[in-house]
Parts: sequence; C-alpha cells; structure tokens
Amino acid sequence: MIRALNLTRRFGSLTALDHLNLEVAAGEIFGLVGPDGAGKTTTLRLMCGLLDPTEGEAWVAGHNVAREPDAVKDRIGYMAQRFGLYADLSVEENMAFYADLFGVLGADRDSLTTRLLRMTRMEPFRARQAGKLSGGMKQKLALMCTLLHHPQILFLDEPTNGVDPVSRRDFWAILYQLVKDGMTVFATTAYLDEAERANRVGLIHRGRLIRCDSPAALRTSLEEKCYEVRVRDRRAARELLAGSGGVVSAEPAGETLHVFLAPATTPEGLAAALDERGLGPAGLRLIEPSLEDVFIALIRKEEARAGVGA
Repeated sequence: MIRALNLTRRFGSLTALDHLNLEVAAGEIFGLVGPDGAGKTTTLRLMCGLLDPTEGEAWVAGHNVAREPDAVKDRIGYMAQRFGLYADLSVEENMAFYADLFGVLGADRDSLTTRLLRMTRMEPFRARQAGKLSGGMKQKLALMCTLLHHPQILFLDEPTNGVDPVSRRDFWAILYQLVKDGMTVFATTAYLDEAERANRVGLIHRGRLIRCDSPAALRTSLEEKCYEVRVRDRRAARELLAGSGGVVSAEPAGETLHVFLAPATTPEGLAAALDERGLGPAGLRLIEPSLEDVFIALIRKEEARAGVGA
C-alpha cells in the first residue's frame, strides 16, 4: 500500500530525509519513530503529496504520489500534528463542515457520523464546542473528521502527543478496530512504548532509516547484550561507562543504568572497572532491552561511526 524508493528531501544544505526505502503492506500498522527533527513529518508530507521530493519516488495505494497526486489524496486520510478544528463549532458541526469539504452527503454522511461517534464514544459530546474538549477528545474529533471520506490509508503525525495515557490507550483501540476493518495505518511517534503497539517499526535518526522490523525482532536485533546495572552513584557510573571501550551505551532507567556491552566485553570486566573507581560493588543483571533501549543504542552506534559526540 505504501512504497518509498530512495525518497529524499533537502531544504538548502539540510537533508531532512535521506534516501528512504520502505514498504508497508495492506492492513498493517506501521510506526515511524524518532526524536524531534529526525524527519518524521517530512516523510508523511512527502507521502501525502504535500511536499515534492528532491530525489526518489513514493507510491501510495498503487499510485505515484508525484504523478498522480489527486488519486492519492482521494485514498488517504492525513491527520497533522495541528489539525484544523474550529473551536467555536460543536463536535457535530466540525464533522458536518469536513463532510462538506469531502463531498459526503445525505444518508452516507448520517450513517458514517453516527458510526464514528459510537466507535470513539463521543456521542454524549456531539453538541459540545471543540474548544471545550479535553486533549484526548480533540484528537478523537480530528480522527473522525479525517475518516469521513472512507480513506484506505491513514497517515497520522504524532497523534497522541501531549495526550493523557488513558486517552492514548483509547486512541490505539480505535486504530486497531480500523485496521481490523481493512485500513492501513502509518503513524509517527516519539513515544517508544507506543511504538510497541505497531506491527512493524521504522527507527529514523537525522533523516536516515537506521532499522526496520517488528518490535519483538528489534528488541533482539543487536549483537550487544543489555545489562541492568545497580550502583550507589548512578551519575558517576554513567560518566565512567559512557567513555569506556566496549560500552555501546549507558543510559538511566529508573534507579538503574541500562548498559549495552560489545561481545568482547564481559560483565565481570564492567564490574571490575566500577570497583577500581570506587563505584562498586555493582549489581549486574542480563535483561531483554526495551525498544527505547535498542533505539538509543543504535543512535550511539551511529554517532560513534560518524565521529559525533553524544
């Protein structure tokens, strides 16, 4: 349903997206994950035909985005980070306005509006002004407006940014239902725990896709092993480990450190190094890393390869 081939976008000397190659299957939830400025929004805007690529091509729903933009736009829904809701209009009035824009009329409009309100549990709030909704309700309203023209593919740009955990869970429950009904979802997020909900995840950093796989496969994709390290002085231990050979990354995780060790480095050697600096005794435990742990370790490896400081 979605394919990018060497998709690149430059803004002057800045390369926002660098030769992206990617395929997303029908009925898949695909999550594009990265920090601010990584190229997530640029990717979505290129795929929706809102930006022209500097190099490369993209196809959406079988149509070339650059050569057939109208055919693409008829088949997609795009929910930007700042969706254009009208604060002084009610939920129902906002939906009616967007239905007019999409040319959705008559019985189709009435039945779809009713179904969307029921699916999102927004029926009790249909007369409430959009400006008086909570953050989670505003996102649900934006999603409903995006779905009014029956899109095959849904592009979402950080849809739960700033939304409370309960509303985030509800939002993802709606996405699962949409995919069950046959829709394809492409969502960007900066939340690594949220990305675990996707079928596949692409990790993007400085415009480059550095890894793409299922969340389970990504968690076991590194040759380096991850250890939970408990020490009295976590800050001093991190400073020591971050500059040590054989340590790929050492990041805070609650009251502990999550440390990735290269294959040639042993946990015994790590404990000895901490003891020598008076930071022991250290408690070390081999763990399965989270998606966030893996992403940070991959970034540290990229920076080390490029000679960039952390």
